[in-house]
Amino acid sequence: VQLQASGGGVVQAGDSLRLSCAASGRTFSYAVGWFRQAPGKEREFVARIGWSGGSTYYSDSVKGRFTISRDNAKNTVYLQMNSLKPEDTAVYYCAADWTGVVNSLNWAHWGQGTQVTVSS
Repeated sequence: VQLQASGGGVVQAGDSLRLSCAASGRTFSYAVGWFRQAPGKEREFVARIGWSGGSTYYSDSVKGRFTISRDNAKNTVYLQMNSLKPEDTAVYYCAADWTGVVNSLNWAHWGQGTQVTVSS
């Protein structure tokens, strides 16, 4: 599975962004997750969605503001980010895995990151 994340940018606090993760290769039945890594910090789990579009989970820091969704016809997973805060500034990565354990970094396939910068 090859993953391509896109949609990052520079926004102001309170703005919205939508990230996309386009998958190619053997993409069926994978859970997809979004992770982020801020400068000087460890990579952390953000959100996860099951292969059918159910089984969504969010970190406490983004719950209620971010929404993960997927369009399997387009092999794409989205992360809609609303009410962005400066602490959301990070490189965002998408990943795919057969099981996709929440709050774990042990996912099989990773894409390159896309930078999200939120100014105050």
